[in-house]
Amino acid sequence: MPELPEVEVTRRSLLPFLVGRPVARVKTTRPSYVFVTPPDRIRKALQGRTVQDIDRLGKYLLLRLDDGNSFVIHLGMTGQLFSAMATSPRLLSATARSSLPPEEQLRFKPDPHTHMVFSFDDEGPDVYFRDVRKFGKLFLLAQDEVHPRLERLGLDALEVTGEHLFASSRKRKTPIKALLLDQAVVAGVGNIYADEALFLSGVRPGRRAARITRAESKRLSDAIRQVLQRSIETGGSSISDYVAPDGQDGAYQDERHVYARKGEPCKRCGAAIVRRVVAQRSAHYCPQCQK
Repeated sequence: MPELPEVEVTRRSLLPFLVGRPVARVKTTRPSYVFVTPPDRIRKALQGRTVQDIDRLGKYLLLRLDDGNSFVIHLGMTGQLFSAMATSPRLLSATARSSLPPEEQLRFKPDPHTHMVFSFDDEGPDVYFRDVRKFGKLFLLAQDEVHPRLERLGLDALEVTGEHLFASSRKRKTPIKALLLDQAVVAGVGNIYADEALFLSGVRPGRRAARITRAESKRLSDAIRQVLQRSIETGGSSISDYVAPDGQDGAYQDERHVYARKGEPCKRCGAAIVRRVVAQRSAHYCPQCQK
């Protein structure tokens, strides 16, 4: 699932493909739970508009339009937002990857999972929104409108502090990892970076949040910002479906310490990485380095 780094890399990479280009046409698939706003309203609202900027709130992208309104995109678990110039096997289904020769695997053509196509007045490339599992969300946001999906977001993970984590964890019976995944507390952290930040701070994911000390909260907040910034620098994590708008893979997956490394040796002490379920989510940690 794209987390803050992947969404931020998408935002930055998408700027030259969207900003300042008048939208000539918008094509959509039929109504589904991808569309919080009905697709016919989205098509009418975007046609003729120009994207002036792209902002990010947690894992949400906000395309700021020239009429003062915004178009909001959440990538969900498998959402992909990319230019028609992008080439990557990750843009194809597993069936297509296995049935096509390597040279054909790099050519993407809009398929039934391509829920939106932006076309422009200039001669530049179209932009596609594709989501195989349809957990992504697309909706319009009127100027000055406060949308409940955005209103409930907590502090952005790049701005998280030890004091914020410490205050948020008091009297909480939930495990510390579940607290980090609560978007109303910290917006932008998901499974990958929660595991990595907990490792860097030396805290086990299953520990009760209320038992995390002030000093540990400080170490954890520093680790969150460190791991997110490093992932942004390396283009995010391309473990499954994620690909940047220009078709490039991220590289942070090559630097993981614990996530999805069950049974492999800890890079710090050599102990085998453990996987357990915490609050109905998988969690990976080193039994020696994390307490």
